[in-house]
Amino acid sequence: MPERSTATLTPLATPEPAVSFDSQGFFAGARAIIPIALGDAVYGLVFGVLAGQVHLSVLEVLLMSGLVFAGSSQLIVLSLWTLPLPVAAIILTTLIVNARSILMGAAISPWFLRLSPFKAYATLFFLTDENWALTMSKFDAGQNNAAFLLGSGLMLYLFWTTSTVIGRTVGNMIVQDPARWGLDFAFTAVFLALLVPLWKGKSYLVPWLVAAGVAVLAAHFLPGKWYILLGGLAGSIVGVLRHAD
Repeated sequence: MPERSTATLTPLATPEPAVSFDSQGFFAGARAIIPIALGDAVYGLVFGVLAGQVHLSVLEVLLMSGLVFAGSSQLIVLSLWTLPLPVAAIILTTLIVNARSILMGAAISPWFLRLSPFKAYATLFFLTDENWALTMSKFDAGQNNAAFLLGSGLMLYLFWTTSTVIGRTVGNMIVQDPARWGLDFAFTAVFLALLVPLWKGKSYLVPWLVAAGVAVLAAHFLPGKWYILLGGLAGSIVGVLRHAD
């Protein structure tokens, strides 16, 4: 009678799906993002016009859009743009506004950690809310082509930088009196529009109210533009604490 093996059988590990990075994914991403890129270009035109109102040059607008590539941060920085520049407030506000990129990067890390460092980090420069969401939907559907993020991000980058430069170049030629065209209200209008897609239900109301309350108090009692930083920080902290519960 043959001896029974006492070895313990171990289940075979499920192989992780391969991640590709090729021109097919790149151009698929570039095509998919065009409708969103057109919408971002509208904000870019507004940014360019407003940048002219705080006396940024065309080159400065190009460098800010090309190196920062973060629309909400750039618009906030314009509202802080006074001489002498509040460098600390600008840096801290930018960090807070873009802190969500840490979470987005963590979400796509299972796929991007399997790319070479050059491909991964070069692609992540073009990470935005919009192309992150599209790319994650592709990954969830089993379409693991990481170049989709690069193609969609590069398309957004081109639309954004081009539209901001056009807005800065043409804006001052057309708009001599910003208040006449309502552009003195443009900052407020743009940020109200940006809030709409961020509303996810009543659970978001408390952080928003705290942010607004702190900002109003800071604007009343503190000089300069610190109310922007303090309001954003207060709202972020409350949001984190609520999710921690």
